[in-house]
Amino acid sequence: MRKLLLPLLLILGLQQGYCQDDRLTTAPLVQEEKHEYKYSVLTTWLTFSNFGDPETNTSHYEIRLAYQLTSKDQIGVKLTTWKLFAPLGIDIWDSDFLDREFFFPGRLRETGLGVTYQRKLWKGLFATLEILPQYTSYLDENEQKIGNGFKLYNSYHLGYHIPLFKKGRFYVEPQLHVNHWPINTNVPEDFRTLEDMWDNYFLIEPNIYFGIKF
Repeated sequence: MRKLLLPLLLILGLQQGYCQDDRLTTAPLVQEEKHEYKYSVLTTWLTFSNFGDPETNTSHYEIRLAYQLTSKDQIGVKLTTWKLFAPLGIDIWDSDFLDREFFFPGRLRETGLGVTYQRKLWKGLFATLEILPQYTSYLDENEQKIGNGFKLYNSYHLGYHIPLFKKGRFYVEPQLHVNHWPINTNVPEDFRTLEDMWDNYFLIEPNIYFGIKF
C-alpha cells in the first residue's frame, strides 16, 4: 500500500504545480486584453448643431485634447470659438431668454485656448474645471469690427462617463455646467448696457460631449 501511495502523491503534487504554473502563465494574457488609452479627443454636441436660424446660431466649435495622468486624474487643453447674439448671463429658464428685445446691436466673437482638469469621483461620475482665457471681437449690425476685449471664462462641470462598445474607445459624457466670467474688459457701451442687466455667471447648462481615446 505504501508503494502505491508514494506514486499517487507524486502525481498529485506534479498536477497541482502544473495548474499553478498554468494560472501564472495565463494571467498576463488576460491583462493584455485590457485596453488602457492615455489620450482622448472630445467635442460638444454644439459643434454639430450649427444650423437653423442664422440670427440665433452661435457658430460654436470646440475641441479638447486630454491626457490621463492616473486612473482618476486627467488634464487637457481646450480650444473653442463661438459667436454670441445676446448676453451670456441670461439663464435658459429666464422669460427673457431668446427675447429679441435683449439681443446685442451686432455680435461678439470669442475665441480661447485654455486648460482643463478632470477628477473621477465614483465609477463614471467625474468633476471638471476648465479655465479659458478668451479674445473677444465686437461686431456691429453690418458685421464691422468696433472693438476688441478680453474675457476670462471658467466653467465647472459634473458629468458621467459612458463608454461605447466593448473596448470603450468611443464614449459620451452627459454633463451639467456652471459658467463664470470674473474678467470681461473693453466692452462697447451698447453691449455693456445689456451685459449689466444680468450676472456674470450662467447656471445649470446641460451639455453632452462625444469623445474617442487613443
